Amino acid sequence: MTHNHHQNTLAFLPTCSAEMAAKGWKELDILFISGDAYIDHPTFGTALLARLLESHGFRVGILAQPDWRNPQVFRSMGRPRLFAAISAGAMDSMVNHYTAAKKIRRNDAYTPGGISGKRPNRAVIAYTAAVKGALKGLPTVIGGIEASLRRLAHYDYWSDKVRRSILIDSKADLLIYGMAESALLEIAQRLKSGEPVANLKEIKGTAFVTAEEKDDTIEIPSFEQVSESAEAYNLAFKLASEQENPFSAKPLEQRHGHRKLIINPPSLPLSTAELDHIYSLPYLRKPHSNYTEKIPAFEQIRNSITSHRGCFGGCAFCAITHHQGKTIQSRSPESILQEIEAISSQDGFHGTISDVGGPTANMYGLGCGNLKAEKNCQRASCLFPDICKNLMTDDQPATRLLEMIRRHKKIKHAFVASGIRYDLLHLQKQYFSDLLQYHISGLLKVAPESTSNKVTRVMRKPGAQVFTHFLEQFRHKSLELGLRQTIVPYLISSHPGCTVNDMIEVALYLKQHQLKVEQVQDFTPTPGSLSTCIYHTGKDPFSGQKVHIPRSTKERRLQKALLLYHLPESKTDILEALQMCKREDIAKNLFNDHHSQKRHKRPQRKHNQVKAKK
Repeated sequence: MTHNHHQNTLAFLPTCSAEMAAKGWKELDILFISGDAYIDHPTFGTALLARLLESHGFRVGILAQPDWRNPQVFRSMGRPRLFAAISAGAMDSMVNHYTAAKKIRRNDAYTPGGISGKRPNRAVIAYTAAVKGALKGLPTVIGGIEASLRRLAHYDYWSDKVRRSILIDSKADLLIYGMAESALLEIAQRLKSGEPVANLKEIKGTAFVTAEEKDDTIEIPSFEQVSESAEAYNLAFKLASEQENPFSAKPLEQRHGHRKLIINPPSLPLSTAELDHIYSLPYLRKPHSNYTEKIPAFEQIRNSITSHRGCFGGCAFCAITHHQGKTIQSRSPESILQEIEAISSQDGFHGTISDVGGPTANMYGLGCGNLKAEKNCQRASCLFPDICKNLMTDDQPATRLLEMIRRHKKIKHAFVASGIRYDLLHLQKQYFSDLLQYHISGLLKVAPESTSNKVTRVMRKPGAQVFTHFLEQFRHKSLELGLRQTIVPYLISSHPGCTVNDMIEVALYLKQHQLKVEQVQDFTPTPGSLSTCIYHTGKDPFSGQKVHIPRSTKERRLQKALLLYHLPESKTDILEALQMCKREDIAKNLFNDHHSQKRHKRPQRKHNQVKAKK
């Protein structure tokens, strides 16, 4: 090992006993185990949480993508003094491994070289079993997206059955759900003070298993009941959804045989100061120096900035709200500018910030304007079915932030690549204008998900009229600015509620408005989402209304082909879909360009000045 390599490695958190020795450590306090490669960047949860604990004086090591079949690997850094923190990584391992058609994916974006197979199926369960075998008696705490969204008895698409809580199946001591900073820090501090892990039963954002009676809980149908009855499953989902407000939620109780699973109320949202502190920690912003191949996920986000977390959109197919919460937690502009300084000082930076955003970019700085109402709010979405009267939609915080970034002397371009809620943009006129003029590279990605009003109601998304208005405004404003810019729509095929006939209408809409879908997202029932609940039970748990579920391989194939109407290879499937729906007469509308609406004429794109005049 060269001196420079040694120095570079020493700056990372240790990943082996030699790196521990180089720091002068004889033992760890906490061992993190992750299904992802170790990338010391705040976008990745393991690095963020490990650096946070380090800042509070804990000695932390990271075991990244360990061989779960080899017990010795889990002993390689000795026995940690306090506990093991276990995560599948940034994705649910089953989503990471399998497509919607249940075919094995050929790559893994969170692994060097994009190689698949470096983490096990149901990684949280496999890693926890490995730790318990190798380090007997060591407390285990599971977390991350896989544990978070599988915290209750849940429908599992890959086995096509209801599975027990992952806490039961993994036999871990505690489960942390949501964004784990507060809960994990409290666990670490209390175990350090000498409390046994069995005493940690009231920490917000955690779950535990007990045989004891617990007062003041909301009991939901048991694992046995939800396994046998769709009605019980829907009731459990509905009751659990009513306890997601961190300001007013009560603990949930779900029996699994003779044991009781207790889900404590969610952690409170972090303040701006707390969030700023987390992002000020000494991240190296790069993969561990021992990796020799590129990691695709890192290459995508290396020069991106997370400006906020949380989402109040409440889309049925998305689990972000169940994980990050509905409250928008925004960093200060000063914190973000400090991160820009760190990015711009790194080798290989050429002046471009690839993204400034969060789950939804134009929610930065927004929130509820009625604190009393917020503390008792039961709405899953602040936007559906209409925009809440209490929602503050002032775009000035986001507008000022982007202006400050593009005025920075080291920044040539600052793009917004995160998702945009276009149903907010009519209330954010300055943000919309600046976005188009300065912060997109010619393509704006938006996600109407469908243009069938019947389907968007199931999705909890705005309908075709709202999207059409946005599309017209986008094209009009781009023409005014003299910029040749295009919308790239993201749509979902085979979502609950969508029939082949509905998808024919979507294809006609796309053709009429000269839109082409580059990539179709075939609906995958992922743990924790409302859409997955509907997929499993065939009913909306809130209205009780029956919903069509596209289950057959044929129907899913035809729906996907219709979204890709512009590709020659889709024609055979589309003709089959039209024949099945007795709509052969509209084939000419989809396949003949002369029948489509006259295309918009746009001037050639002028040079898009990202730098503002000072």
